[in-house]
Amino acid sequence: MNRPLVVGLTGGIASGKSTIGRHLRELGATVIDADEVARDVVKPGQPAYRQIVAAFGPSVLMEQAEQGGEEPALDRKQLAARVFGDDSARRLLNQITHPAIAAESARRMQLAMQSGATVIVYEAALIVENNIYQGLDGLIVVDIPEELQVSRAVSRGGLSETEARARIKSQATRAARRAAATWIIDNQQSPEASRRQLLELWRELAAGRLLPRHPPT
Repeated sequence: MNRPLVVGLTGGIASGKSTIGRHLRELGATVIDADEVARDVVKPGQPAYRQIVAAFGPSVLMEQAEQGGEEPALDRKQLAARVFGDDSARRLLNQITHPAIAAESARRMQLAMQSGATVIVYEAALIVENNIYQGLDGLIVVDIPEELQVSRAVSRGGLSETEARARIKSQATRAARRAAATWIIDNQQSPEASRRQLLELWRELAAGRLLPRHPPT
C-alpha cells in the first residue's frame, strides 16, 4: 500500500471501546486516543485550559496544583457534572476543546504516517456525531445494548443511573453508530468472543484489506 489504512474506533459510554483500543495497540496498530489527546490539550498552561477556566470559572479546578505545578489541573469530574445534561454548557465546552483536539490529533497522525505505521486507528467517542468517519477508510463500532451500557457505567464507572443515562443521551444513538459502521464488534458477550472478532478483523487490516461494510441492523 502507498499509505497506511486510517480507521476509526468508537462506541458509546461503557461499551468497551478503550479495551478494544488497547488490544489493537497490542496487535500492532498505531492508536491515537482522542481521550488522551483531550487530557493533554487541557493541561495547565495550554490555551484550551485558560479558555475553559474563563468560561466556567474556578469551580472546575482542583483545589491545589499538582506537585511541581503552578496552576491546579481541571477537575474533570466537576466539569463533566457541569456539562452533561446541560446542552448549552456542553456546546460551549466542545467549541473550546474540539479544535484543539483535532489539531493535536492531526499532528500525531502525521507523525505516525512519517514513522511508517501501516494501520492507524483514531479512537474517539464522537466520530459519528461529528461525521469524522466520513473522512476515514472505515469505522469500527464497539456495540452493546443501551441497558447494558447503563449497567456497566454504574457498576464499573462509578456513575449513578441518572448520570449514565444523561451521558448516553448526549452521544449518538446506538442505531446511528451501527448505521455508520464498517465493522461492528459485538461486545456484550465474553471477552474471548470479542477478542475472536477483533483478531479476524485485524488479519484483514494488517493485510491492507477492507472488509465489506457490516449491514446495519
